[in-house]
Amino acid sequence: MKKNIAIIMGGYSSEVDISLESGRMVYQHLDREKYTPYQIHIRKDKWILAEQGDEFPVNRHDFSVQLGETKITFDCVFNAIHGTPGENGIILAYFELLGIKHTSAPFYQMALTFNKRDTLSVVKNYGIKTATSVYMNQGDIIDIEHIIAKVGLPCFVKPNNAGSSFGISKVKTAEELIPAIEKAYAEDPQILIEEFLSGTEVSIGVIEYKGAVKVLAPTEIRTDNDFFDYEAKYLGKSQEITPAEISSVQLENLNRVAQQVYEVLSMSGFSRAEYIFIGDEPHFIEINTVPGLTKESLLPQQAKVAGIELSALFGEAIENALNRNSSIT
Repeated sequence: MKKNIAIIMGGYSSEVDISLESGRMVYQHLDREKYTPYQIHIRKDKWILAEQGDEFPVNRHDFSVQLGETKITFDCVFNAIHGTPGENGIILAYFELLGIKHTSAPFYQMALTFNKRDTLSVVKNYGIKTATSVYMNQGDIIDIEHIIAKVGLPCFVKPNNAGSSFGISKVKTAEELIPAIEKAYAEDPQILIEEFLSGTEVSIGVIEYKGAVKVLAPTEIRTDNDFFDYEAKYLGKSQEITPAEISSVQLENLNRVAQQVYEVLSMSGFSRAEYIFIGDEPHFIEINTVPGLTKESLLPQQAKVAGIELSALFGEAIENALNRNSSIT
């Protein structure tokens, strides 16, 4: 019997349009012989099932939808929401309370990994190399001299809880620091200021596939922009080389660290993490637990190199979710 799959997309953050693209990609490629997919738009003002231009409200008491005389319930939720409430775990806690399986990691792991500061604190404890950082909360006194003394120039200013490079600035002079901090605070009341690491930048996906953790081929990022920002990611202003043109030693080190990060963070489902090489050593930057699934996105590129078609990639995520024990007992 075919399974009903709710593909949740949209969300409450600046990433809503990217999420809608990712969700539509999943909807287009799911195997119709195994699954009946539904596009569920999650917005602040409404949760609806979108069907051929019509909208049907979602009953939030049990996450069902009434289509005429038929009540639709779902066997599994495919999470395609970048940012809140999908990537930070909020809506996943709701599904776990309802006993509905989903394709992401449990809600606590999602909340942890969405918080860049807390994620860095965990991985550092396992000896994984990272950039030097300063953490700030909105309202803190901004001591420019202290910040520059710790992280140097240039440096990056980032929202602590955000994705797709929204709110990120590369700061080259002391005068640019305050505007960059204000820009980051516009996205999130917590920010992260990191030293600039000069080296080869790579992004690498780690997934569950056929009962095991699978590290995909890394993508090397080359961009004419100051960094891998929104334009570079989604508007074609970067060169993405998959597999990355790195040495065998670098690849071995990257594969080992990427799997270690996935495991120490107790991940499941999809992830894609960013690293910068200093010599042969990858330095962890951040992890994305709902990576982009658009035609421009890196994880689908990496899966293709591994010989995994999108229908298999998405279908495997659903099967893993259906067979996974819930974290709520």
